[in-house]
Amino acid sequence: MKNRIIGSLIIIILFSGFIRYDTDFYFEINKSIDIFGRVYKEITLNYVDPINPEEFMLAGISGMLESLDPYTNFIDDAHQKDIDIITKGKYGGIGATVGLRNENVTIVDLIEGYSAQRQGLRIGDIILKVNDTPVNKDNYEELSNLLKGEPGTTVRLTIKREGVNEELVFNLVREEIEIKNLSYYGFYPENSNNVYLKLSGFSRTAGDEVKKALLELKSQKNIESIILDLRGNPGGLLDAAIDVCEKFLQKGQLIVTVKGRDSSSIKNYYSEEEPIAATTRLAVLIDEGSASASEIVAGAIQDHDRAVIVGTNSFGKGLVQTVIPLSFNTSLKITTARYYTPSGRCIQKVDYSRKSKVFLFSSKEGQEEYKTDNKRKVYSAGGINPDSVVTNKTKSMFVQKLLADGMFFQFATNFYNNNSSMNLKEISDNILLNEFKAYLEKQNFKYTSQTEKLVDQLMLAAKEENLGEGLIEQLKNAKLYLAKNNSKEIENFKDEIIGLIKEELAARIDGRIGRIKESLKHDKQFETALAILNNTKLYNKFLTENVR
Repeated sequence: MKNRIIGSLIIIILFSGFIRYDTDFYFEINKSIDIFGRVYKEITLNYVDPINPEEFMLAGISGMLESLDPYTNFIDDAHQKDIDIITKGKYGGIGATVGLRNENVTIVDLIEGYSAQRQGLRIGDIILKVNDTPVNKDNYEELSNLLKGEPGTTVRLTIKREGVNEELVFNLVREEIEIKNLSYYGFYPENSNNVYLKLSGFSRTAGDEVKKALLELKSQKNIESIILDLRGNPGGLLDAAIDVCEKFLQKGQLIVTVKGRDSSSIKNYYSEEEPIAATTRLAVLIDEGSASASEIVAGAIQDHDRAVIVGTNSFGKGLVQTVIPLSFNTSLKITTARYYTPSGRCIQKVDYSRKSKVFLFSSKEGQEEYKTDNKRKVYSAGGINPDSVVTNKTKSMFVQKLLADGMFFQFATNFYNNNSSMNLKEISDNILLNEFKAYLEKQNFKYTSQTEKLVDQLMLAAKEENLGEGLIEQLKNAKLYLAKNNSKEIENFKDEIIGLIKEELAARIDGRIGRIKESLKHDKQFETALAILNNTKLYNKFLTENVR
């Protein structure tokens, strides 16, 4: 009897503790809402200068969300269409991708078959006006709303094109643009039995696109190997990632586990269909731009030892967001869970709970060792680590400067606009290189190496400290030597430079497919993946031994 009474008291005390915490927690929420509302109202009504109520409210929301992670966002009416694009994979537009190039609003890509490409817009064209609204870097953020709209409506673009003196005007009809997740697929190299799949996103149709592509290619000839390229793929929908995994993993295998705030919100996702490519040799390409859904796919495939992962470390986003509709056509995209690969690892790189006082406690997710099905070592808290680490980044600071300044893009625009009637594929590498040199000179392109900058600093310090003309003269000679060496950079890296020029020209001629196919000709990560796939012994070794 005494033990029963003590047991009852313990239950009552524990239960009352939960009630107390619950009550205190909701009291704090209500108190904070009241204080926040009073502050907002008093400032809006009584501040010395008139306040814009909507902008002030948005500033308050932004301040709150900045204390969390960068993926929790308030989505206002103007940006609601962006969520629809991610979830539906469609929007009303002209089929052009626009970016800033040297502070000009420039067309950087065209989607084949839509009005922008059909009616003659070109990559490199500068947009001056949309309808009667001038556009520039200052209102660039508003450009999406100006270009997008209901299919069937028209939009007028005023264009400046290099090599054409007068402005060009295009009256474009908006169409329903269906975003293709699979931006390119085919046998590559073309005479091989290797399939290359470039997956650029994860909207609803991603899995179906991969399946249709593989069925189409299977009907042409036998598929012996597959390279799935997830580089630069920022992710998308969780369901789409699962759907893609189902094309390569065995039915019944765990793909991902999603864990919310408490133990009651844990969900395991398994492959539920028979795979179309269950045993075909597979390699997956990733880099620092592969995030979210890309990492779910790469992580599941790696943990089940289904493919060799090639490239560089992925981004490291192990958080899951849910979009919650709010009033007045707004919504809240909020981080509601973490996801875990089949081995049990969370690949989230940054622990945001350690940076802010708003969190009651840290998530305590550190780097730990896990094991794949074949007992290979893999690690948490750092993105997906490739089985074979290969970088595509140029080693030349000179080439990096050319890329950063957009010189390859600008040259290709200039060269194509002035030579579009020529067969560009037959132009020799030497002609391209000489034309590029002349263009750089005409643009007054200057490159100062890091070593030259250090020599300049030494010269300044030597003069300030009166270290003598002898030392200063030696430093001047060193600078002359470095300047001469810089002039040889084009020759030293001419193969890489010609490859990048051809990649841009291929985009002008054959669009994004042309760019992709040309880029694969000098892609070290692709070449490594292909070499591994073509060597059965090496391929099997990667998947059975901890060789990383």
